[in-house]
Amino acid sequence: MSTTTTAVQETPLTAADRCDRCGSKAYLRVTLASGGELLFCAHHAKEHAEALAKVAARIQDETHLLS
Repeated sequence: MSTTTTAVQETPLTAADRCDRCGSKAYLRVTLASGGELLFCAHHAKEHAEALAKVAARIQDETHLLS
């Protein structure tokens, strides 16, 4: 029996990716365990971090690009 592991290539967020809450530039992509995807600016990502961690299958955080 063999096992294949596939690395997930993260696509960088661009200026076209906008926060689902306020429309600002998104710095966080949350892939939900249920299969959907949400985008958040740094402010809303921080505000909802606890709830997002409970439903996320994967979180792509690019907030380091702010400094």
